[in-house]
Amino acid sequence: MSVFNLFKDRSAASVAGILAAVLGASVLLYYWTAPEKKVQDFVGPPRSGYVLTNFDLDSYNEEGKPAFKLVAPHLERREGDESLYINAPDFVLPSTKETNVPPWTGHSQYGWVNKDGSMLKLQGKVHMDRIAFQANPPASIDTSEVTAWPKENRLETAEAARIVQGTSTMQGVGMRANLDTKHLELLDAVHTVYQPRKR
Repeated sequence: MSVFNLFKDRSAASVAGILAAVLGASVLLYYWTAPEKKVQDFVGPPRSGYVLTNFDLDSYNEEGKPAFKLVAPHLERREGDESLYINAPDFVLPSTKETNVPPWTGHSQYGWVNKDGSMLKLQGKVHMDRIAFQANPPASIDTSEVTAWPKENRLETAEAARIVQGTSTMQGVGMRANLDTKHLELLDAVHTVYQPRKR
């Protein structure tokens, strides 16, 4: 082999090595300086984990006593927060303390239940009834947008409410209720009418 060919082979190898090093450096430089890939932030509308039609739902508190019951024609469970969206529910809110107190029953336009069943929202117009028991006359409530904590047997609304119990009618804005203690409170603009009892 001539000295010229040896020199030529070494030069080609050196050039190839330099090109490989430059290529590697340019690839690393690209990954260091290239902008991050745009995150696809469009996820579309929420999807239902499942859909139920004509269903009954019973929820219980930590003591195993009934907290609430819902019967409705349509329910959707969302995948993201695992909450329940309900159309036109009929509901039952029993007393968790006294078994001899009849439950409140009623209807709302829509309903929502959080993941663990500790919060129930009765949305749209809400009507509730309780039958007479002991010395207590029958009672009804007409209001809207009720938030209930059924495992604590409490509910409230900031909307107008009308309570009829026996011969008395109370109207006001904002209501709080504890269904265990049978305590109903209107918060503002309260107006009460007592009808005379029949003799």
